[in-house]
Parts: sequence; C-alpha cells; structure tokens
Amino acid sequence: MEARVQNQVAAVRKARGVSAAGLARRAGVSRQTIYAIEAGTYVPNTEVTLRLARELEVSVEALFSLQTDAAAHSEAIASEVLSPAPAAKGQPVQVCRVGEAWVSIPVSAAPYFLPEADGVITKPGRSAHQADLLMVDDESLKKRLILAGCDPATNLLARMVEKICGVEIIPAPASSKLALSWLRRGKVHIAGSHLQGAETEDFNLPYLKREFPGEDFCVFTFARWEEGLVVAPGNPKHLRKAEDLARRGVQFANREPGSGSRTLLDQLLHAAGVPARSVHGYDRVAFGHLAAAYQVVSGEVDCCLATRSAAQTFGLDFVPLRTERYDLVLQRGALESPPMQSFLDVLQRAALRRKLEILAGYDTSQTGAQLA
Repeated sequence: MEARVQNQVAAVRKARGVSAAGLARRAGVSRQTIYAIEAGTYVPNTEVTLRLARELEVSVEALFSLQTDAAAHSEAIASEVLSPAPAAKGQPVQVCRVGEAWVSIPVSAAPYFLPEADGVITKPGRSAHQADLLMVDDESLKKRLILAGCDPATNLLARMVEKICGVEIIPAPASSKLALSWLRRGKVHIAGSHLQGAETEDFNLPYLKREFPGEDFCVFTFARWEEGLVVAPGNPKHLRKAEDLARRGVQFANREPGSGSRTLLDQLLHAAGVPARSVHGYDRVAFGHLAAAYQVVSGEVDCCLATRSAAQTFGLDFVPLRTERYDLVLQRGALESPPMQSFLDVLQRAALRRKLEILAGYDTSQTGAQLA
C-alpha cells in the first residue's frame, strides 16, 4: 500500500496569522522552502519539521501525516465543510451528522483547538465549502454536537461535557454572525454569539429578534467577559482607546467581518470620529481571539481587540474597553434530544463555572441561565 506525506502547514500558518516570510525567518529556512513544503513538493527533514511545529505551537502530527491509497474501515462521503477558507484536498476534518446531512470541520481552522481527525478531504466540491471525504468509520460520531463560535474557552466546556456525559462537542470556529447563519441553515447544533443590539446595550437577543424573526431559538448564557486592547507587556506604545490605533507607527490586527470584535471596533471608531482607513492593519484579518492575540505576542502587530482570556493565554497586557455577554443559541426543536440535555446539564455545573472563572477570568454568575 503506497503511503504519501500530506501536510497542513499552510492552513495552520494562515490560521495563526503568520506570513510565509515570518515563519521562514523564525524556523531558519528560506521563504521558498516554506512555499515548497506547503505545495507538497518538498518534505522537510526532522530538524526543520520540529522547528515548524515549535514556531506554530502545534504537534508534528498536526502539520504532517501519512495518507494511504486505501484505508481499512473507511468510507467515502459527501460533506459540507464549515470553514472560513475553501475546502482543500488532504485537509483533515472532524465529522458530524446534523439532521440528514454530513458536516465536517477542518481541525486546523483555528489555533485554539486541534481535535483528532475522522477523515480527510479527497476532492473539493463544486462550491468552496463542499467536499468529498475519506472517513474512518466510527460509532462515536452518533454522540456529537457541533458548537460554532469564537469563544476561546469552548475547549474547556467541550472537555468537561465529554468527561461527564460522553457527548463530544466539535468546535467550529466562526464569527458570531456566521455561527448564527449556520444554525439557521441547520449546519450546526449550537451557535455562540456576542453581538450587541444596534440601539440597546443588551447582547444577542435584539439581534436575533431583528435578523431571525421567524426562528424559534433558545438562548442560554455562557459567561460574561471583558473585551479590550491586547498589547505587549508594559504597553510600550501606551495604547488606551480606539483612537490610539490611528497613531503613526501602530500596527493592528483586526477580526473578520461579522465578528463581535470587529463590530465593537467599528462602533468605537465611529464614536471617536476616526475613519477605519486610518488604522494601519484594519484589513489584516485574524480568525479568532487567540489568533489575533498571537499576532501581538509574535511581534507581527502592536495591538488587537480581543478578550482578556486571550491576553492572559500569551502573557500579554490588556486594556479593558467593554464587558460583553456571550450566549449559546440553539433551535428549540433540538432542546429535548439526549445529547443536548446532557450538554445543558453540564452548563449548570459549579465545576464548569469554577474552571471558567480561574482559567479564563470570566464572570459566570449567569452561566446556564435561559434568556429565551
């Protein structure tokens, strides 16, 4: 059986917000070498492989794996791929059935979780987010829920749910608006959101009422967090408010359109009378709070807008700007399913609240409360 080395270097690098030149510099190789590795025309030696894994802060297995022409206990299926980027051949994915459809999530879509894969994309489909998969047959797929959103603490919740009740939570990285769109289209089981209403200080409920008037959603609070400016230790450029981002010499990493963080930035810039085009890096996109904060710790930028937990993760300083409520939204019709009931039970656990308070710095006084 012929075996080939497949790699996810490009997907992981882009998810980290690292340029090819930047990765080459830190790994001690040429930019051309990085391009050749990503194209699959060059397989690096052990030393370079370990350097790449160290600089991207993932395991070697997350970057390179063996693909065989045939695999025991495997099957080919068609799936929708939930990812900001188009489906790519050879990309490992986790798979879940939502309703009657197969849905897959690339394991390297974001830097804050790299779950074990169930299969690989063998052929991208006609649309950017359709693909054929070669999937390993696994009975555990029946006890899974897909949770879309951007909360860095999703993995803490997922591990506790699996440990307590055996239900596996598959995180799908997405902005708040994209997560809610997937939920409405029946592509995920749960969507996380921190979108503030346009004319109110409340979060999520006004947006859901305005954008999805015909949908019967249930809304549960996950936690309240602080969002603000994530800066280098000591805040060397003395960044304190949104208008400081327009100063000369300040490089910024933004979040993707549809994210709560980008919406907050636009609101703050508008209130300060600062044009978005004056922020150096407004169009530099990082997918996720930790991906944005990683650009700060790596020296790529001076600042980003993210949660306090993202700053804590990398030992960065934090300037709070607003407290937000992050809610979990699901279709009311899914409320009585056994996996969802197990999930909601864990959401009420004191052990989860303690972990979120200690490790993420969240306010959990309303965790598990049903709002709608």
